[in-house]
Amino acid sequence: MPRERSTLPLSLPAPSPGVALYRWLYDTLRRSILDGRLEPGTRLPATRELASAYGLSRTTIVEAFDRLKAEGYVESRHGSGTYVTQVLPEHLLQARPAREQEKLPHRRISWSSYAARLEHYQPKSARPIRPFRANLAALDQFPSRLWAQVAARRLRRVPPQLLAGGEALGYPPLREAVSHYLNAARGVKCAPQQVLIVSGALEALDRTSRLVLNPGDPVWMEEPGYPGAAAVLRSQAARICPVPVDEEGLVLERGVARCPHTSLVYVTPAHQFPMGVTMSLRRRLALLEWARKSGTLVFEDDYDSEYRYSGRPVPALQGLDRAGVVIFAGSFSAVLFPALRLGYMVVPPGMIDRFAAAQSVSTHQPPLLDQAILCDFIDEGHFARHVRRMRELYAERLNVLLECTREKLADALTISGVEAGLQTLGWLRRGLSPQRAAAAAAEQGIEIRPISRYAWGKPKTDGLVLGFAAVSPREIRLGVDELARAWKAL
Repeated sequence: MPRERSTLPLSLPAPSPGVALYRWLYDTLRRSILDGRLEPGTRLPATRELASAYGLSRTTIVEAFDRLKAEGYVESRHGSGTYVTQVLPEHLLQARPAREQEKLPHRRISWSSYAARLEHYQPKSARPIRPFRANLAALDQFPSRLWAQVAARRLRRVPPQLLAGGEALGYPPLREAVSHYLNAARGVKCAPQQVLIVSGALEALDRTSRLVLNPGDPVWMEEPGYPGAAAVLRSQAARICPVPVDEEGLVLERGVARCPHTSLVYVTPAHQFPMGVTMSLRRRLALLEWARKSGTLVFEDDYDSEYRYSGRPVPALQGLDRAGVVIFAGSFSAVLFPALRLGYMVVPPGMIDRFAAAQSVSTHQPPLLDQAILCDFIDEGHFARHVRRMRELYAERLNVLLECTREKLADALTISGVEAGLQTLGWLRRGLSPQRAAAAAAEQGIEIRPISRYAWGKPKTDGLVLGFAAVSPREIRLGVDELARAWKAL
């Protein structure tokens, strides 16, 4: 019996100029199938028929058919021909209508306790830069062209082993460069083997808390203190014990009285956030001795340490540690640009293996090519020059803020005498409410925050946090003018 020939009237448009014939035939048949002109189960013409009808080679038609088969649009039946499949791939990708979903059996997702603790956490989103936002560098002053040149050189000579990945602890040359930098600039005592490359100080804290804390374990935190660190610790179900800060830093005696048995102490001794004070040598030595005797781990967040505008940067707490009780962490993101997402942590020698194992089963490592580019940026001296230039720039911007507030806001605001960091404190006068002052500023497009936003208990000060690093002197002057107008009514 002769094989049945297709009576399907295929009317194909003319091929598009510059498009390969197999691609034209594939696209045309695929659109016809998806549009319903070729219904499921329809037999397609034989390859010889199509070749004769459209003047194509059988090779072109077979190539188009093979691609349609591979993607699930058609199927071959031995001795019968090629047919449009009954279930098309796009049908599997489409969301079912709501009424159809209701008929399907489903169960409610059972979230973990960790997920429940994240319920009220709001993910960060990009916002326009405006005065006087804290924790933001002068991104418009970053040497992007120089960074691009360093990146281009690195990528032109990137070896295959770098593309294949690397050690869980990070790119070895970068770990060595970070070790040299920390020893020279921060007084940290470490070997390259102790350095881990992470995405930033918060990832370092997250990694530490997962390794040394169990749910319900107490953790000392400075009050007021850094909310980002508190969020990380709460996500691990740690119990935060607020410890007050005075002009010498964390008040050790108050911490011992409030919570004598703690598993971890989180501190920012070089430049306390948000008060800006530096922990005194007396307090540093007392904290280290107490941690040694009690078996407590100290997490040192080396926040904003590069930017001190009078005198030399204060050496790290870790450099005084002789008992191996300090984990030291810092970030390149605040110094260079936030999107870099590279930081470091220094762990005591006896803890390296556990931290390496934790790194291997989670992120494994931050992007390796970015690590290599940053390493070149440091080795060629660009990082040190950038820090020096930014230190001068931020000192100038802080002076502009001080001058403007003395001139326009002398009866309402006194700026702190701490000359460091990317932000400073302002103390309100005349009984002004920090919340009302911040709300009035927001109406004028000015972003300031009451210190109470960084406290875990009842607010104890009438202070405001003002960032000055991210905006130009002209914007600082305009911002102070707007504050004066906003607060005049108050």
